[in-house]
Amino acid sequence: MTVKQAFRAHAVAQDADTKVRAVRARTRGARVNGTSVRGDARTGDVGTEPEGEGVRTGSAAPAVTVAAGRAAQELGIRRAEFELAVHLGQIAVVGVPGGGRPRVHEEEIARLREQPGFPDGLAERVRTVGTAEGAALLDIAPARFTRLARAGCVSPVTFYLNRYRAVVWLYLADELAAFAAREPDLLAGRTPAGMRSTLESGADWRPRNWRSQRIDRLLNRTRDPWVRAAVQASALDPVQLAEVVDDPYERAYLVRVRPEPVFGRPGSLAAREAMGQLMLADDPNEILWRRVNLTLELDGARADRPAPRPGEDGATRAATAVRSGADTRGGTGLVPFAAEPAPPPADAGLSTSAAKAAPTGKGLLARLGRRGRGTG
Repeated sequence: MTVKQAFRAHAVAQDADTKVRAVRARTRGARVNGTSVRGDARTGDVGTEPEGEGVRTGSAAPAVTVAAGRAAQELGIRRAEFELAVHLGQIAVVGVPGGGRPRVHEEEIARLREQPGFPDGLAERVRTVGTAEGAALLDIAPARFTRLARAGCVSPVTFYLNRYRAVVWLYLADELAAFAAREPDLLAGRTPAGMRSTLESGADWRPRNWRSQRIDRLLNRTRDPWVRAAVQASALDPVQLAEVVDDPYERAYLVRVRPEPVFGRPGSLAAREAMGQLMLADDPNEILWRRVNLTLELDGARADRPAPRPGEDGATRAATAVRSGADTRGGTGLVPFAAEPAPPPADAGLSTSAAKAAPTGKGLLARLGRRGRGTG
């Protein structure tokens, strides 16, 4: 596919998205208040509903759900594509009481089957490409594609380890087409001076953008303040975390409520180690932002409820389940080795909710100033 073909494909995709939004609007208008049994499958809002909605009455018949494998089969996509679609917010899932892998409502499958362009449209939205195929899609040399990715112009959505245990990044084909339509000047001619200096310094924005997208998507999928704090804490190593969170009970609780992968088979030891390393912020500026965001989210969590102490776990788990209905219903949608789409600004700033909750005065700065690590 050439750049011109990519432009046309992107225009067709935008037209299809407009039609889908119109269908969703009509569907939401026709629903009866308080009887919704699924969350809106918009990006970043998988399987979630406002608290108090979607509550079943005793006489309501339970909705029929199917396992992930059968859902993928009915949608005409491979299991890996299904898992990535859940991660990207394309498919809504529901939690299973008592644990277990989330399932998919049959009406969610019917909704997806009714979308324009099914089944090719869904498969195309989760199609990933590597460096060589991505360069061919943009009609540029692979070396130029790598430079664009290292400079943060395009962001990876997932990765895998090759036989040499090196990280191989993958990108959404739809996002590359959108980038080609948005920044055609970067596909030809000389590299801008600012980008050249960034690349000459050895910068590589791919891991940082991967982390930022993953964190933003997980934050969009939960209202529970402690889970939100745990998502921010996942980007800090144990030393950094201990400097921000002094209370060992709070640190233990953050680890306990941290979102876990919903789908996906356990990877090899090398893959788990690579995942663990990639999840940790490694740039001083990025570390500082994560510490600030964690501090702000932690303030909100402490105001909501204290972290449990020994002997309080059962009551706290019950309270958490009530407060975070979206989490128990929809799960996190996190797929191992999959990050979030839509590249954020390279400076990876504060999350929206955290910025709104930012305290004024010297309280936050004083707390951060007492800790030297990661503030440079």
